[in-house]
Amino acid sequence: MKILVVEDNTKLAQVLQRALQEEGHVADTLADGNAAIERAKTVEYDLMILDWMLPGTDGISVCRTLRAQGVDTAIILLTARVEVSERIMGLDAGADDYLTKPFDLGELLARVRAFGRRGVTSGSVVKVGPLALDRLERHATLNGIPVDLTPREFELLTYLAKESGRVVPRKELLQQVWETQLDTCSNVVDAHIKKLREKLGSFATMVETVRGVGYCISSSSVAA
Repeated sequence: MKILVVEDNTKLAQVLQRALQEEGHVADTLADGNAAIERAKTVEYDLMILDWMLPGTDGISVCRTLRAQGVDTAIILLTARVEVSERIMGLDAGADDYLTKPFDLGELLARVRAFGRRGVTSGSVVKVGPLALDRLERHATLNGIPVDLTPREFELLTYLAKESGRVVPRKELLQQVWETQLDTCSNVVDAHIKKLREKLGSFATMVETVRGVGYCISSSSVAA
């Protein structure tokens, strides 16, 4: 899954990010509630791990704002508050689950896995020609043969596959697959596309470059 951790304790945020990445997720971090609201407008996340006490805008207000804007990203609220009434407040504000600080990292990861299982739908597998991307199990196959991808490569290929047939601008890929503050002149997208093509082997032509714009994935471009 693609997960946003919103936590102003830098050390804790880094621990969570590293643990989530080791589980195979793509994890970004932010330390401010207002920044989280702005990020959610441009980047689609599967899950947000959100601290209650944040500078700027607190987690409860972030929940309310996102739900009012129609953002349905699942939210786990982290809180040091133990009163039942305050937990209810968090759930009523739009959180899907909560975890009381201090918490066990293993329990948090188990809850993250539970959200992943809940996300199983007929659309959990994205297919384009011989390419199949299982968004739940996070693995890719070409004609049934596994392709070894890093979490970021998987996110990039999946996003292109979901937009199959459409030219996706580099700026959009940076917003959706990477953190939005990346310079749009950065070659990070091009470098990842190069690696993807190497791993796709004889199917590398599926990923087309549209000069000056971005990239497009299409089954019609598979080499004979």
